Amino acid sequence: MSVVGGFLLSLAVVLGCRAMLPADDFNAWGWRIPFIFSLFLLAISLYIRLKLKESPVFQAMKAAGETSRNPLKESFSTWANTKLVLVALFGVSAGLTVIWYTAQFSSLYFLQQTAQMEPSHAQELIALAVILGAPAFVVFGWLSDKVGRKKLLIAGYALTLALLFPLFHQLADAANPALARAMKAAPVTVTGSDCQYNVFAQKGQATDCARAIDYLTKRGISYTKAEGTTLTVSAGDQLVTGYDEAALADALAAAGYPLKADPAQMKPALIIAIVVAMTWLSGMTYGQVAALLVELFPARVRYTSLSVPYHLGTGYFGGFLPFVSQYIIVKSGDVYAGLWYTWGVVAMALVVSLLFLPETKDRDIGHDS
Repeated sequence: MSVVGGFLLSLAVVLGCRAMLPADDFNAWGWRIPFIFSLFLLAISLYIRLKLKESPVFQAMKAAGETSRNPLKESFSTWANTKLVLVALFGVSAGLTVIWYTAQFSSLYFLQQTAQMEPSHAQELIALAVILGAPAFVVFGWLSDKVGRKKLLIAGYALTLALLFPLFHQLADAANPALARAMKAAPVTVTGSDCQYNVFAQKGQATDCARAIDYLTKRGISYTKAEGTTLTVSAGDQLVTGYDEAALADALAAAGYPLKADPAQMKPALIIAIVVAMTWLSGMTYGQVAALLVELFPARVRYTSLSVPYHLGTGYFGGFLPFVSQYIIVKSGDVYAGLWYTWGVVAMALVVSLLFLPETKDRDIGHDS
């Protein structure tokens, strides 16, 4: 449960800082306070790590002089163990990580940036949903002791593939129904000759067409692109020629696009239920991971063999999720298209796990082969 506990603590710190500081002060310098507070948590983490004891299995191996002299080399010295490392990376770590990132971080970002909810309100709803969803990690960890690690992992992946897009569409409808209605009734089309969006731009986009795309993306509005000699942005029967932010804002308003989510139209209970559902999907794939990875590898090289794929999976597949998702959204013009990154990684993990991941539930963790 510490997986979601850390995320919940981060929300608590941010909400606390927002409550204690005026909005202008928080935006100017107060946002740095949570990062400073993390230094205190780093000290606690270091203290805990220094106090950890070795497992009984390792202590017995050490007493018998059977520990590995070069565990990294030995982890990859045989194809059998190398194959397990690759399965743990692409079939276990990558899949469960992107589900967790999507359930927690992407849902929060989606509410704030796409649905245009007020940040504190979105954070409060996410925090409550995380509290309600956190027991899933314990429940599914316990259940994996009964039915098996692989079965739950496969089921969680399959359900995620089936429910990911419907859940986020429902989330948009619950958070900002006016925006969802406007995108259906008055779709936006951007026509121009130079619409190349630079995701690395530090001082704004170079062309008017790219600036229009940037504005629409920040408003959480889907759009389609068309080639043309003159930049135009149409929303239903509203048409703006050239890039004029004020005129574009007026045209979108006339077409029914809200500037912000209206709290009176929101469905908080439904938002919480959707995020809880996604958290349970995360628990279904994450709850058994510690046991699964320990049972997957021989004791002699266990720590290194599970550590390499776990941290590569969480660091790269999870770490690149926000960037890749946003890039896909900008390139496609579809505010939901970024979910294809999660869907694709989970689909890969499902195939790899289905074909190559052994069931480990009843395996003796003292084994060394």
